[in-house]
Amino acid sequence: MSDIQSLAARLQERFGESLQSVTVGVGEATVEIAPGKLLEVATALRDEPAFGFEILVDLCGIDYSNYGQDEWATEESSGTGFSRGVDARTAGRMTVVTEDLAVEKPGEARRFAAVYHLLSVANNQRLRLRVFAPDDDLPVVPSVIQVWSSANWYEREAFDLFGILFDGHPDLRRIMTDYGFIGHPFRKDFPLSGNVEVIYDAEKKRVVYQPVTIEPRVLVPKVIRAAEAPAPEVTDTGDADVEATAAEQAE
Repeated sequence: MSDIQSLAARLQERFGESLQSVTVGVGEATVEIAPGKLLEVATALRDEPAFGFEILVDLCGIDYSNYGQDEWATEESSGTGFSRGVDARTAGRMTVVTEDLAVEKPGEARRFAAVYHLLSVANNQRLRLRVFAPDDDLPVVPSVIQVWSSANWYEREAFDLFGILFDGHPDLRRIMTDYGFIGHPFRKDFPLSGNVEVIYDAEKKRVVYQPVTIEPRVLVPKVIRAAEAPAPEVTDTGDADVEATAAEQAE
């Protein structure tokens, strides 16, 4: 059993039903936790020597709108050239698509999630936590500042860009966008060109905001590939074989 699989097994044994899922992929374990269990589990992961995740490396938000919806079936149509059609399913294409995406569809709950990347220096292991906000209209998850103080600015960033509220944060306000900014620019339904633009008004002799005049256009489709193509095997033929090959090509 690998170290990652062993970690996943220990997590499942220690926390049991407190974990909604434990998965292993791309060399890392991912644990999904309900918001109500986050602080309890996070504190144990930090303090218990068996885990020792004393460092929060990163915290980010995710918007799972349109997750798994592609526009081009690349694997099936890669050899057909530009004649392959585009199924415009993602936001930013055209008005009718945007309006269609705005309609609530069944089975699309759990839109927003906060993801925590943890590091244990003592055990030389990494762990990813994921917590889904229970309400898509008002996404709220607990703040983990009391567990990892480095979460302060990370949580402000996730709030600014995704609109995720962190209950218990002492100073939750925007950190990257301008004063008076409306909306959250990393949400999937936020216009790619934004809602307003800034110009210098010569008559007023100051910078002013006005509705954006750029027409949204998306020229690159969203593509999903089922699996990565295996890397070609590289064989060390040696200098002798290289010289022989070169001599054959010269003839």
